[in-house]
Amino acid sequence: MKAKTLLLISIMVFFMSCQQHTPSEKKGMVKVTILYPNSEGKTFDMDYYSNKHMPMVADLLGDAMKHYKIDKGIGARTPDEPIPYFAIGYLYFDQLSDYQNAFGPNAEQIVGDIPNYTNVQPIVQISEILK
Repeated sequence: MKAKTLLLISIMVFFMSCQQHTPSEKKGMVKVTILYPNSEGKTFDMDYYSNKHMPMVADLLGDAMKHYKIDKGIGARTPDEPIPYFAIGYLYFDQLSDYQNAFGPNAEQIVGDIPNYTNVQPIVQISEILK
């Protein structure tokens, strides 16, 4: 019974994460997704990431970045599986060139800060919001 309850909660969390875009997310915007996969021997300091790294990124990218979001991994498909990702960060821009022009000059400082909160090699996906 406990396993079924946890599975039901996991499914509910998944569907809730598929919510509609917030008013600040519009069709055609560019979303930069940074995924931090979990695996044996990897660590992640969520406090540093959410309270220091991401605010620093926001300051460096300035008005080019419209907003950001952070997801913290709390569960997997089944209760006995480890979380697949420690965290997923999202950066939103009006267009790809806004991201490229803002990130390029700040890349060294942003990437250089990663060892302060994790030993994970992040995966980056750049996408366009369709709906």
